This record gives sequence, C-alpha cells and structure tokens, in this order.
Amino acid sequence: MEEKRLIITIGRQYGSGGREIGARLAKELGFGFYDKNILRMNSDESGIKESYFHLADERPGNKLLYKIVSSLAPENKMPSFGSDLISADNLFRFQSAVIRKLAEAENCVIIGRCADYILEGTEGLVRVFLYADLDARIERIEKLGYYDSRDVKKNIKRIDRERREYHRYYTGREWESTENYDLMLNTARLGIDGSVAAIRDCLKVMGYGDFIR
Repeated sequence: MEEKRLIITIGRQYGSGGREIGARLAKELGFGFYDKNILRMNSDESGIKESYFHLADERPGNKLLYKIVSSLAPENKMPSFGSDLISADNLFRFQSAVIRKLAEAENCVIIGRCADYILEGTEGLVRVFLYADLDARIERIEKLGYYDSRDVKKNIKRIDRERREYHRYYTGREWESTENYDLMLNTARLGIDGSVAAIRDCLKVMGYGDFIR
C-alpha cells in the first residue's frame, strides 16, 4: 500500500511571517522544510552556480513576452542543458523538477516558488496563502532591520510586485486569487502562533489528522 503524503505549499506576502510560520509548522509536524535551501539543491541537481538561481529567484522571466501575451506561461517541461542553460525559464524548470522530487520523497512544507502550481493535482497537496495588513508588515520588517525605516514600505511593495509578476508569468494566474488556494490567513490578526495553530486545525478538518502530532 502506497504511503499517504502531505505536501503544504505556502504563498506569502512579504512581511507576513510566511517563512517563520512555515518553519515552525514543519518542525511541529516533523516535515521537511524548503525555502531558499531549494536554491542550493537546484545548483547541486543542475551543476549550475547557485548564484544564478539567486538572481532569478521569484522574479519573472521574459517581461516583454509577458506584456505581449499576459496569459501565456512558459511550457512546463524538463530543463535543458543547451544554449538556454542559465535562462530564467530554464532555471525555473530545474527548480520545478527539484520541487516535484521533494514532494515524491517526503512530507514537506515548501515556501513560494509557484509550488502550488507545479504540484497541482498531486495527492495530499494543501495550498496556503498568508497575507497581512500593510502596517503590520512594515512593523515586522522594521524589527528585522533589513532596510532603513524610510525604505521599508517601498521594498515591501517592490517584493510583492516581483512575486506577483513571477507567479503570473510562470503560471498564467493571479498570485493572490482565492481560486489558487485551499486556505488563506491574515497573519496580522492571528499572529505567528495563531497562524500555525489555524493551519494545523484546518489540516485536521481536511482529513489529515493522522499527520498532526
């Protein structure tokens, strides 16, 4: 009998606490956790320098093509070792292949990177999206000290825009659309602990109680 799997993908607005919530959820469930460590795995899998994956991470590929045909997503096929080896689209294909292997190998939590789309149709897939009020996100990023206080808001908007365009470019779908997810949570209202608890409770309702410790 094939072992039952649970793969949780988390899309998140910048500053909503998605990485912290995902990491804590994975730890509590005893699952693998994948965020930027996927970039190292992409490099190991392809032999391409990790820095190329960082440059393309959650950024759209050919913007001109997107502007011409906004509903067109790059073909979801195997990566190439040809002349387009380090193109953004080919790096995305390498990343997609790694994400599929992770989902086949173990129960896991995967942050961003269109995993909700890449794994569509996979048995045991639960797609979560985390958002928060802008003021709460500004406060969170200010505490983390990533930017000068005067630059926090514009960087939140910039990164959200990049993620939105990235998702739209590679999936042909709207990043924040309710149709893409099984659960959407406002982390400003729930907090980190409350968001983790809410996801766990929803997993039970969805029939994944066996995975909850």
